Amino acid sequence: MIGHPTGPEGVSPALLVILLSAALTDNILLTRFLGMCPFLSVSRQVRSAFGMGLAVLFVTTCTCVLNYWLYAFVLVPLEPYGVPAESLKLILFIIVIAAFVQLMEMLIERISMTLYFALGIFLPLITVNCAILGTSLFMVTNVTGRGFGTMDVLVYGFGSGAGWFLAMMLMAGVRYRLKNARVPAALEGPGITLIIAGIMAMAFVVFGGMIKL
Repeated sequence: MIGHPTGPEGVSPALLVILLSAALTDNILLTRFLGMCPFLSVSRQVRSAFGMGLAVLFVTTCTCVLNYWLYAFVLVPLEPYGVPAESLKLILFIIVIAAFVQLMEMLIERISMTLYFALGIFLPLITVNCAILGTSLFMVTNVTGRGFGTMDVLVYGFGSGAGWFLAMMLMAGVRYRLKNARVPAALEGPGITLIIAGIMAMAFVVFGGMIKL
């Protein structure tokens, strides 16, 4: 891993740039529009959105690091022997994400049945959340492609998950307030939700490019 100069607080400016870029200016949901299905369907309730957001944050952070290790230390070194790393990375990332979510579901079921039933259908939904796969794929070009290492990947995965969690909670809060608001009949339900998502996306896209990796 390359060295990072640290500031007076001991925090690397490079890691801070990666975190802010992944979470805000390059938000995986509102600038790249990945993970829109659970974003629109689960954000009806604040509690459900919170649980889903935390689960996605945890899985994104862990699988991003796992996929980096497998890509950088297994696939890439095998390229001289005829292994197509670029072609196999997609399959590898999908397998890692599915296996990690399944393992996490089994562990939660054994450790805490209360938490297991509280998360419910949200755990299987994480496997098909394209934002998690997208984070690993963008990690290959945005982070490892620039010669960064494990800590950078960890921060990038956490930032991407935190950005998704932030967007999820913002949408859930707005939809909660809409319950007591007067919405035109033609826009009730999916209509007003898509309009809100579009306005939120514009608010994030306008800052795109201000912080780059």
